[in-house]
Amino acid sequence: MADDLAWETLATKTAYTCPGFDVVHEDVRLPDGTESDFDFLREGDSVVILPFTADGDVVVIEEWRQAVKRVNRALPAGSVEADDDAPRAAVSRELREETGYEADEVSHLYTAEPANGYADSVFHYFLAEGCTPTAEQDLDFNESIRVETTAFEALLASLRTGDLQDGRSAVGVMYYALFER
Repeated sequence: MADDLAWETLATKTAYTCPGFDVVHEDVRLPDGTESDFDFLREGDSVVILPFTADGDVVVIEEWRQAVKRVNRALPAGSVEADDDAPRAAVSRELREETGYEADEVSHLYTAEPANGYADSVFHYFLAEGCTPTAEQDLDFNESIRVETTAFEALLASLRTGDLQDGRSAVGVMYYALFER
């Protein structure tokens, strides 16, 4: 049964495509019968990984982010790709590619829709434990990433002071601090 708040999609077309996302234009009918249009970003599912070493440190990355013109400190993250059978499969791949680390254990923490007013993005948060450096980074052509480790309390403090500004990472760190430790 349809919700009485639901919009009816009358037509959909991709207005713009680029690596990473599409801009989608839809013609819609609102619950009161008014016809309008709606544009949104189609990005799909991603994973965000909170990786702990056996010593209890967190593996973090520093990556250039062109949109904000600065290096951004963050948790490893990446898109769920078509050949990933589930978000869990993307965790191992993204952790290895971005950091060169692999985890002994991986468990799901939380799933969020971070901007569902204008994007279909879904972030699946995972805890990766027992991480050890086992490989070289295998970065995409447009990634510039440094890897380091830090104490969880230092990472949490950097969130408090505003030094950690990456929203995806902030949610993962706060979720873990509030509900998991």
